[in-house]
Amino acid sequence: MADDADRANDYVDLTMTQYLSRAPKFDKPSLAECLECGEDIPAKRQSMGGVTLCVDCQSVFEKRGR
Repeated sequence: MADDADRANDYVDLTMTQYLSRAPKFDKPSLAECLECGEDIPAKRQSMGGVTLCVDCQSVFEKRGR
């Protein structure tokens, strides 16, 4: 029979699985130029995958609250 700790652990596992399934995936190719300003995106940033904005434009995007 499961105790409180087992039920809590099962709940945490289920919750984390749900959150991770909604997390952004970085498995698409990155762009070489920023979609907003046209500046080059550094190769190191491109290697993350799925990058479409330069650091400056990404910062503005995040500050606006998406």
